[in-house]
Amino acid sequence: MAYVKVDPEKAKDYPPNIQAILKAPNPASEFLGLEVLEVDTETLRVRLAFDAGPQVCNKWGGIHGGMVAAMLDDLMAIAVGLSLEWGEISPTLEMKASFVAAGRPGRLVGEGWTVKRGKSVAFIEAELRNEAGELVATGSSTARIVQMKRDEKKQ
Repeated sequence: MAYVKVDPEKAKDYPPNIQAILKAPNPASEFLGLEVLEVDTETLRVRLAFDAGPQVCNKWGGIHGGMVAAMLDDLMAIAVGLSLEWGEISPTLEMKASFVAAGRPGRLVGEGWTVKRGKSVAFIEAELRNEAGELVATGSSTARIVQMKRDEKKQ
């Protein structure tokens, strides 16, 4: 299977994590201007876009490194999330960001993919590029696969 363009009108056709993002994006991702573009559920790859406005920039006009890292984190979390079932989460155990070029305000597009997904641990990577297609940053992370506990009171 190749990438599939994400259509919010067909939310029920996507993996649980994509359904959840389309239904109610988290505030941090909304702040970054997250847009889910495409998913590939066979290769566990995702393409996302971010709208990097002045709210994510430092006083010199570049995108703050922490904001770039947050974009990479979204890319990797959503990529590994393609392999999760309802009720599973994937908290990050460690993450590395490499800043290749200064990020400037505008649209950034990235790709995240799962390198290896085991029963309880996953290894994920991502790249983030500017509007011209130039590499801005790369990331890698390790995530733990966890089944959320059920609330016994709600059963």
